[in-house]
Amino acid sequence: MSASITTVGLGWSTPEGRPVFSSLDLAFNAERVGIVGRNGVGKTSLLEMLAGTREPGVGKIVVRGTVAVLRQIVQVGPGETIADLFGITHDLAVLCRAETGEAGLDELADVDWTLEARVASALARVGLDAPADTLLVSLSGGQRTRAAMAAVVLAEPDFLLLDEPSNNLDREGRTALLELLGSWRAGAIIVSHDRELLETMDAIVEMTSLGATRYGGNWSDYRAQKAVELEAAHRDLDVAQRQLGEIERKAQVATERKQRRDGAGSRKAARGGMPRILAGARKNNAENSSGENARLAQRQRAEASAAAILAREQIEMLETMAVSLAPTGLPPGKVVLSLQDVTAGYDPAAPVLRDLSLTITGPERVAIAGPNGSGKTTLLRLIAGVSEPWSGTISRTARFAMLDQTAGILDPERSIAENYHALNPGTDDFTCRSALAKFQFRADAALQRVGTLSGGQILRAGLACILGSPAPPQLLILDEPTNHLDLDSIAAIEAGLSAFDGAMLVVSHDEAFLEAIAISRRLNLAPWPPR
Repeated sequence: MSASITTVGLGWSTPEGRPVFSSLDLAFNAERVGIVGRNGVGKTSLLEMLAGTREPGVGKIVVRGTVAVLRQIVQVGPGETIADLFGITHDLAVLCRAETGEAGLDELADVDWTLEARVASALARVGLDAPADTLLVSLSGGQRTRAAMAAVVLAEPDFLLLDEPSNNLDREGRTALLELLGSWRAGAIIVSHDRELLETMDAIVEMTSLGATRYGGNWSDYRAQKAVELEAAHRDLDVAQRQLGEIERKAQVATERKQRRDGAGSRKAARGGMPRILAGARKNNAENSSGENARLAQRQRAEASAAAILAREQIEMLETMAVSLAPTGLPPGKVVLSLQDVTAGYDPAAPVLRDLSLTITGPERVAIAGPNGSGKTTLLRLIAGVSEPWSGTISRTARFAMLDQTAGILDPERSIAENYHALNPGTDDFTCRSALAKFQFRADAALQRVGTLSGGQILRAGLACILGSPAPPQLLILDEPTNHLDLDSIAAIEAGLSAFDGAMLVVSHDEAFLEAIAISRRLNLAPWPPR
């Protein structure tokens, strides 16, 4: 029997009882399927259920075949190696003893003589040139992601589950990912907002608050089909609203006509021109007729209203996020940041950054570029004061704030509103709620605990707490800010940052994002020592 994954009536709610999705009936086979949708609709939760690491609230999942998962973030310990990530540390040790003649007979019976070659092939397939004993802590975030990709490749599963796999990857890593998926012949289910990656899919599943819909073809095919559906839904809504208006108009005309008849009858009866019995009979007939007409009008109105509601639901009326920022008051000629001959890293024998100098003046927008491992995140941590350089000086002469990929400035045990107040002391509740509402955290949504949010929602909450401040930072430091945001949120953030009048220092592999926020110049980093 061929491998497959099927969901039947799948549903899930947050621990607080907020419904996330319901009645999902999906089927996956040996194909590449992209899962798309706005932040918070449950994409990652669905993937975790398919992987068996999260229990559904209702419904069931039937998996025929093996499953391997590539997660968004690879957590690593100080002594963990690529071999640990692969789960083959013991097997490699046995192989090493066998090659040196030190293995026992029972160990020799289980030796996998092809293991080293298969590991090397898996690493090469994702473009990572590193031995299996490489410490994970010595790799950049993108290199760790590639190592995790190689681990699932080595497992040769029937289904590969990937959650935002292109996050943190440089151009070389993204190319390796695209080549891997392009040659993948088993099943692959990918949660992503990366349009380049989604163009390689065989099908797209869109998750919304209304459920999940499958579209055949890649991203462009999905967008074309979606445009046709939305156009039809808008037509249906227009027809339903016109019908409801016509029913309301006819009901109003009938009411006015009855009022005129009742008035004329009352005046005639008052003049005594009609026998009392006949007047009473006519009154009863009129009341019965008007009652029947009222019930008919009410039924027609209810049917037309239901049709309008159904059409409106199909369009899924969601407000677009609009970001407007308070002025920073940064003078054009002010030096906001200065680095002089900075050297830093983790291993004294191999600095990540060496004799680096950088000055940012006024509202400059500087992008830090370079391949994974060249020290981009290390540099941001130094500038933010999270770590200290081995030598050289760093001078910060303006208000600054840093938002990293995980929005580490937020306390996961606090609500979004509580985090806002903690990061902006002295602000009143009205200011807090107004700022959060601009980032689509309205009413009770602002009271959600950060630890219950999706990756995209957490990053959006971090941006809300920083950019929504009455006195926003004059220097904004961003580390891959678009990694977990859906496409609509990215567009809104781009619009907001375009109007930002402060300085920016940005690390991003998203070229479209850098172009949209009008980067002034780039600082290109290279790995040290030079390759």
